Amino acid sequence: MFVLPYFVRPVTRICLTSRLKIYEKQQCYSTEVKVTDDEFRVLELYPDIKAKKKGAEKKSFFRDAQVAPPREKRMKIDQDWPSVWPTPQTFRPSVVPLPVYQGYDQKRAPPGKYANAELMKIPNFLHLTPPAIKRHCAAIKQFCTEWPRGLETEENYHEHFPVEIITSDYCHSSPVIRDERSRIVTLKVKLRSLKLDYHGRDKLIRLIGNERYDKRTDTITIVADRCPLRKQNYDYLIYLLTAIHHESWITEPWEHEKTEADMEKFFFEGSRIQKHIVDTISQMKSESGSEELSGKKEIEDSEEVEQFGEAVSQLINEGENDFTILKYKESVLKALNIGNVS
Repeated sequence: MFVLPYFVRPVTRICLTSRLKIYEKQQCYSTEVKVTDDEFRVLELYPDIKAKKKGAEKKSFFRDAQVAPPREKRMKIDQDWPSVWPTPQTFRPSVVPLPVYQGYDQKRAPPGKYANAELMKIPNFLHLTPPAIKRHCAAIKQFCTEWPRGLETEENYHEHFPVEIITSDYCHSSPVIRDERSRIVTLKVKLRSLKLDYHGRDKLIRLIGNERYDKRTDTITIVADRCPLRKQNYDYLIYLLTAIHHESWITEPWEHEKTEADMEKFFFEGSRIQKHIVDTISQMKSESGSEELSGKKEIEDSEEVEQFGEAVSQLINEGENDFTILKYKESVLKALNIGNVS
């Protein structure tokens, strides 16, 4: 009897048991499996590709179901678009039935809407179409009030609301919705709506500066941007308007020291020209022996002197032109009682 060494016995036992198991399986399934071909399979190092293709043609593959056309192809012409795109959202090419193009290509036409990242970057207003806006206005109409009576014209509006506040909001593509320019507030008000006399009007213009006053439209414009918030700039503008309005009504003692050269425009009343014309007319009346209008007070209040003062003021304040020079000439001839000189 042949005996294996001790160190080989475990291995041999394992191999024998495994063979027995395989043999048992073969015995169990020998009645069910039918061997049709007893030829030995050949190892193909370089398989024949053409032969495999011919065999593959005979096999039946699983075919996927047909993909449905995009939604834009199935949309009706008279569909309710606000229901399709009710809220702001990222652009979806399969929903928008429009040939949208975005981008630039040097060699080809602009890219279409499919697989176009540029259309997804920018915000769209497809949810704010005219029918959607009309529907929104109809929904919020019940919360609105009627337009107040007495504000039918622009003049009535400025009469009741003389102060105009202008602010700006900015919409752009950015991870931050805040914009530094939105803090800027502009205040506009008509100077005549402040109900000031000449002294207050002149003082207010001097306080704010000529660059903030438009003489053509009689409008004051003040811009505030020094505060970080819009509300703070608005409060600051209201404070400035209140402060300069109250300050313009105050008359300081040193303001009475203003001379004729310090005036911003010419005033005939109390000027040297008025004194000279009154003295001249009074001297002419005294030399001619006329007793009418002999007093200086009566001469100052006469129609000829008033017309002369108006003509002189217009000539100095508005400048020399054909109209002001002709008017000055006629007033001088009438004040001095001189015949028309061609």
